[in-house]
Amino acid sequence: MMLVNNGYGPGTYPPLLHASWHGWTFTDTVFPFFLWICGVAMTFSFAKRVESGADRGKLVLHTMRRAGLIFLLGLLLNGFPRYNLETLRIPGVLQRIAVCYLIAGVIFLYTSKRTQAWITAACLFGYWAAMTLIPVPGFGPGHLEKEGNLQQYIDQLFLTGHMYSGSKIYDPEGILSTIPAVATTLFGVLTGHLLRTGLPTLEKAAWMFFAGNVLTFAGLFWGESFPINKNIWTSSYATLMAGLALSTFACCYWLIDIKGWKNWARPLAIYGSNAIAVYVMAGLLARLMGMAGVRKPLFDFFAAFANPANASLLYAMTHVLVLYLFAYVLYRKGWFLRV
Repeated sequence: MMLVNNGYGPGTYPPLLHASWHGWTFTDTVFPFFLWICGVAMTFSFAKRVESGADRGKLVLHTMRRAGLIFLLGLLLNGFPRYNLETLRIPGVLQRIAVCYLIAGVIFLYTSKRTQAWITAACLFGYWAAMTLIPVPGFGPGHLEKEGNLQQYIDQLFLTGHMYSGSKIYDPEGILSTIPAVATTLFGVLTGHLLRTGLPTLEKAAWMFFAGNVLTFAGLFWGESFPINKNIWTSSYATLMAGLALSTFACCYWLIDIKGWKNWARPLAIYGSNAIAVYVMAGLLARLMGMAGVRKPLFDFFAAFANPANASLLYAMTHVLVLYLFAYVLYRKGWFLRV
């Protein structure tokens, strides 16, 4: 997201842009991949505590506290540097992470693996039924365009004036679409259960590749009738992204845990060790650069010897490099910021 959020100028390579509505690009894989891996990590974190005798109620309180802090960080980022409470955007990326983490955490702590699988399916099929069968005033049922879909209607009812400024009529992290986003997180939880079994590593990798491909094709097939769409987080999108995340993770698992090829991933591990801190810093840095008036001069520097698309890419990669140095300093100092 540091790369795709920080393009500048008149030209950007299409894979580094979100799909305008139906469909998907490389950029549209990043957010669901993060939610999915949160679910995987949650399985390891909570299971060890439960097995050591930790009180589930206290774990829920810890989860609520952590989710609340992440939500507040999202609000901090949305409003920076001027906090107008009348127009402050309430939803956002960190806010959705917080809500999905909280809901999936409670589900994990109080239900069985089988129930978690059923809840995942219920989130996907329930959202699909709601979006296609519940009529929206003035548009009827099954309308899935930018205006007139059920997700947009609910956002207009409860979030008017507090939605994403780029659209104003809907929010890509809106209320109703949080339901399938929870399913994305639970797909990760289910993968975590597989990883914690006593199966041989090669067998785990094989099952992950198999399940990843099944979900990928299921998502693509479902997308023929319920279009793949990140903005309203359709069930087909959630299923497809879970499949792609699982297959990508299986590749990493095979390379790192089975083959032992680890050095190539160290820069990614450095970023990941302080993922939310770096994400927040990326947002603050971009706004500060805009306030200081240095964005255009920096882009013009690259545009002097590169075409607009490459200049935009170089501009964004400068952000990635600067933020890597920030993450590297934290990593070397042993400062891992937790919320």
